[in-house]
Amino acid sequence: MTRWSWHRFAELGVDNLYDALQLRCRVFVLEQGPYLDPDGVDRQSWHLLGRGAEGALVSYLRVVDPGVKYDEPSIGRVITAPEVRGNGSGRALMAEGMAGCERHWPGHAVRISAQAHLERFYNGFGFARVGENYIEDTIPHVQMLRSAT
Repeated sequence: MTRWSWHRFAELGVDNLYDALQLRCRVFVLEQGPYLDPDGVDRQSWHLLGRGAEGALVSYLRVVDPGVKYDEPSIGRVITAPEVRGNGSGRALMAEGMAGCERHWPGHAVRISAQAHLERFYNGFGFARVGENYIEDTIPHVQMLRSAT
């Protein structure tokens, strides 16, 4: 069972911030190749942390405030630890992320910049492709939008 917690950047505290950055680096830098993960957007975001039964951070995403990257709120940095992949953790993370978007910005559209190979995964949450693939940090991506409800 995953224990979810939502935090604004200033409320994360050093332990949550450290755990989030460590998991992000483990996945985005070590697994996927070097790039600058702290991109200056974390301060204008909600951070969703998912901790497993032992208390370790096993899933994470951030929701960037509307007007920072896009007009809409934007989900990004969606990650699960390698040891929990394949058991539905990614779907649970996105479901909680979408629920948080609805709580904070009811009825608003949500935009993502998704790794292109995950397009079908995000289709399952109501996202549709917007435009052509592009390269971001050496990985093919596609913008996707979930229309306002």
